[in-house]
Amino acid sequence: MLDYDLAKLYQIETKALKQAVRRNRERFPDDFMFELSQDEYNSLKTNIRSQFVTLDVRRGKYPKYAPFAFTEQGVAMLSSVLKSDVAIAANIAIMRAFVKVREYLSTTSSLSAELKELRARVDLLQIQHEENLVAVNDLSEDVRRDIDSLCIAIRQLAEKIDEKKKVPMPRIGFNQQSANKDS
Repeated sequence: MLDYDLAKLYQIETKALKQAVRRNRERFPDDFMFELSQDEYNSLKTNIRSQFVTLDVRRGKYPKYAPFAFTEQGVAMLSSVLKSDVAIAANIAIMRAFVKVREYLSTTSSLSAELKELRARVDLLQIQHEENLVAVNDLSEDVRRDIDSLCIAIRQLAEKIDEKKKVPMPRIGFNQQSANKDS
């Protein structure tokens, strides 16, 4: 968070906030608070100005000095530097907001991981499904060939049976011609 946003939340002037931080510089190492470079600040000003049609030119709205940027730990440390009731209440609210953001990011990242896992599973299932379809098609082709072979064999057997029906079968049993010759 930037110093002028924090000053607004703490209901103090940015100048007073910066003075308190400078007087207690040992409480704000570089991973708690840092001053934006002039290029970073100019880029920030350009982005802010491009977002608004009219620029608010009140004194101090866009200071000529680069602001301090505070990390979560730096904002927490401000409560030990700024002793007003408003500063303490604002600090508590900010810390709760940081916790909510962290929870949201944690939930979002875990959901992202779950979604990636689900996508991977769906992709794997799709690949397996396509492989199964190919296997079924191959199997179907093999089964069709086997059925065709069976049909051909049955037809050949039927033809043999028909041929055997056409050939007269010798009679079995008492032969009347030989019985007549004997009498």
